[in-house]
Amino acid sequence: MKTAIRCIDTQHYRLPLTHPMTDASHGMMTHFEVVLVRLATESGLEGCGYTYTIGVGGAAIRALIEVDLKPLLLGKDADRIEQIWDLMWRHTHYVGRGGLVSFAMSAVDIALWDLKGKKEKAPLWKLLGGSSGQARAYAGGIDLQLGPEELVEQTRCNINKGFRAIKIKVGRDKLSEDLGRVRAVRDFIGPDVPLMVDANMRWSAETAIKAARKFRDYDVFWLEEPTIPDDYKGLARIARDGGLPIAAGENLHTVYEFRHTIEDGKIAFPEPDVSNIGGISNWMRVAKLAYAHNLEVTSHGVHEIHLHLLAAIPNASFLEVHSFGLERFMENPPELRDGVMRASNNPGHGVVFDHAALRRYELT
Repeated sequence: MKTAIRCIDTQHYRLPLTHPMTDASHGMMTHFEVVLVRLATESGLEGCGYTYTIGVGGAAIRALIEVDLKPLLLGKDADRIEQIWDLMWRHTHYVGRGGLVSFAMSAVDIALWDLKGKKEKAPLWKLLGGSSGQARAYAGGIDLQLGPEELVEQTRCNINKGFRAIKIKVGRDKLSEDLGRVRAVRDFIGPDVPLMVDANMRWSAETAIKAARKFRDYDVFWLEEPTIPDDYKGLARIARDGGLPIAAGENLHTVYEFRHTIEDGKIAFPEPDVSNIGGISNWMRVAKLAYAHNLEVTSHGVHEIHLHLLAAIPNASFLEVHSFGLERFMENPPELRDGVMRASNNPGHGVVFDHAALRRYELT
């Protein structure tokens, strides 16, 4: 069987950020981790998948793949992606149902879809349905440390790069400081550029409602992760009483969690992350769930893959272009023009890593 999985290799990297970045929950960040999976079949085709962390857990994710998933998957038919996904899910269910297991599954599942695209000689976005071939993009700043003047300068640079939508972090100790930062960016970009804000789970529901009411004066497009993801009733109260659309989902790892967040939490913009929800297979399940609720899907992180996913579905919202800067280690990062990124027509997801650049940061 030429589509049998012959080998699975993993690498673990600790990569420096372009500069220290801060948000309301994780504090100051200087590095992030990437766990990369290369999966080959008997025919010689190879698929590449990966996940990332904000600096914690990468070694455990790699160990899960090497110790628990690799023996399970060797010899399996790589074409049967749904079967393999379900096999991984059930095999790790007792210790999984999310968490680190979902990160490990994501890397494997992405590699399988990349392999399928190469076999079919089709780009991922067409393989998955091929809706538009492109996605509107916003600059996702991780910038809680920046004052108003610094935020305006960062925004100026992002507009000059071609962005036509901007997101900044909020969640400082004083709401007045958040308001001053939001006001400065809105005054700079004018009334027609979408402005999102992200609190990274900092607040209680009551504090978030107070903040949302104040942000409404600046025509905020969405308020992201205003409180912990498990507080479905709190999210619903924030949406109802705060008067702003809510985006959430980067910390959710199952389609069942998204069902509750959509139906009970009343979020407006589901935000699955392909690198931690179990990969492309599960991300598409969330997109279809959102479609059934007449909601648009946004993304979190790894924009080079999310570009294909949003380009594949009819209910796409904005693509987050993340600040971590993984494209520095790619040979062919996607290009932005006038607020839009277009997915390539290369087979699979088309991401080609510069392994020479990565090698100096590899952990053993």
